[in-house]
Amino acid sequence: MTKLTALAGLAIAAGLALAPAAHAQASGVEGVWRNPKNSVHVNIKPCGQKLCGYVVWANADAQKDARDGGTDNLIGLQLLRDFGPEKPGVWKGKVFVPDLKATFSGRAELVDQNTLKAKGCLVAGVFCKAQTWRRIGAAAD
Repeated sequence: MTKLTALAGLAIAAGLALAPAAHAQASGVEGVWRNPKNSVHVNIKPCGQKLCGYVVWANADAQKDARDGGTDNLIGLQLLRDFGPEKPGVWKGKVFVPDLKATFSGRAELVDQNTLKAKGCLVAGVFCKAQTWRRIGAAAD
């Protein structure tokens, strides 16, 4: 799928909106996560009082998709923004989709320590995509 990066961003952004940094650590969502196709890795970490997610690795296809969409540098890009708690184990925030150069609403649910169900929607809960992300490591600096 050529919109792999966009989908990855939507999925992760959907589930990375978190509470204050202290609550974010207690949530267990901090760390490096991979999308279902293992083409993008995102480090989720505190960002002020919320959580953010930055691309720390992407394969050549994902980087090309981002460039084709008008985003020059995928590595280091902030995909998840302003994620905060919706209810225990569930977060909401904004996801930037590099392929489309657009920001959408996102929601994520921590299923277990290594599984994150992410959902991103284009407009008000319409045209949504869901993905299951897997933890691949501890938080990176």
